[in-house]
Amino acid sequence: MRATPTIARLPRLPRLPRLPRRRPVRTAGALAVALVAGAVVATSADADPGHRPAMAKNVILLVGDGMGDSEITLARDYTVGAGGRLHMDGFPQTGTYTTYSVDAHGRPDYVTDSAASATAWATGRKTVNYRISKTPDTDRPMPTVLELARREGLATGSVTTAELTDATPAAMAAHVGNRDCQGPADMKTCPGDTIGRGGLGSIAEQSVRLRPDVLLGGGSRRFEQQITEGPYAGLTVAQQAEQLGYRIVTDASGLRAVRPGRPVLGLFAPEDVPVEWTGRPAARGGTEAQRCVTANPRRPAGTPTLEAQTRKAIELLHSGARAGKGFFLQVEGASIDKQDHEADPCGQIGETAAFDRAVKVARDFAERHPDTLVITTADHAQSSQIVPVDAEPMGLSATLVTDEGGRLKVSYATTTTPEDGQEHTGAQVRIAAQGPFAERVSGVTDQTQLFTTLTGALGLR
Repeated sequence: MRATPTIARLPRLPRLPRLPRRRPVRTAGALAVALVAGAVVATSADADPGHRPAMAKNVILLVGDGMGDSEITLARDYTVGAGGRLHMDGFPQTGTYTTYSVDAHGRPDYVTDSAASATAWATGRKTVNYRISKTPDTDRPMPTVLELARREGLATGSVTTAELTDATPAAMAAHVGNRDCQGPADMKTCPGDTIGRGGLGSIAEQSVRLRPDVLLGGGSRRFEQQITEGPYAGLTVAQQAEQLGYRIVTDASGLRAVRPGRPVLGLFAPEDVPVEWTGRPAARGGTEAQRCVTANPRRPAGTPTLEAQTRKAIELLHSGARAGKGFFLQVEGASIDKQDHEADPCGQIGETAAFDRAVKVARDFAERHPDTLVITTADHAQSSQIVPVDAEPMGLSATLVTDEGGRLKVSYATTTTPEDGQEHTGAQVRIAAQGPFAERVSGVTDQTQLFTTLTGALGLR
């Protein structure tokens, strides 16, 4: 996700009760019903109030950042054809969930950013945009799924194509008032979170201090920053990680060589991991019809794919799990969103296809280990729209030639100032699952209910 404006620390307000659910949707196996056009429609696959699904030993959560229905459809149409199916289309249970964030008073903010969105499923509570796993009113840390899993002795991991300190991975491993506080030198907007003020430090410091077994992604520049306060003052965050037992790897060969036994920190780019595909971005008045280039000269040789990172993470977590315990892994395809912001359909499609291959890795593991819950979803919807080829959109557009030989026109029109980047939208997004507790994703739910699905499946308290 692109950089967002910073916000001032909100005033301390009294704790407020949770918002009531927007629809009468219940989790924990109850039958939820919604009145739609005068008819009663079940919104959960579990109609038996006494039914308790088997527990999961392992959970793999895959998040396509900004991967709304339009982004999925665009990737499907281009790569496998309108009548084809992606790996993520094959889950036995499918539903949708709402993604709104809240303001400091608990009132809905209908378009979320990635920080508030990831906080919702990481902690089970909504928060204000730009905040990382802290309450919306009192700015207090809230326990995350990954922290709870660590506490219960499960192996844990996080994989992303963004910086490891970006919003989605950060929400599982850190607590700061503003998502921009990624490294020790980035704490200007989070003065109360500094170690010198009694806070927990930057996202990078917190992430390695939590000591997940696997951390793979980009953002080496954050880990090269020097710590100025606390017991690790004078060291870089990478050196702190090494003191905490991490093995640091920087390319595909180094990742392949890793064996279970000690935690691994993979830093494969200074910032975000470069995208896999390239092409001409959308423009005012459109572009000539083009085929995407399935390569990127700016992606260094030896950069591991998301598929390879996911496969290695699962291997390490499964092999390194404690006796009788399983693992929790979050995998993010981050640059679907980032390329959407740039109105770059080829970059966006390539990242969706890369994410879909990671979904296949997870589903293949679950086929061999049926006590594994696999969930795929998105954090929010994005701006790309498939429009008629003869349409003349008001914003930016590009025309692609698909594998079927057809022409596909993509429009981006969420802003009148394209140089500032496209915007998120507030639409509900897909969630799909297989394995124990998979039925919990059916119907229309909210992101906060994903937290109870994850914790319930693993028996976390």
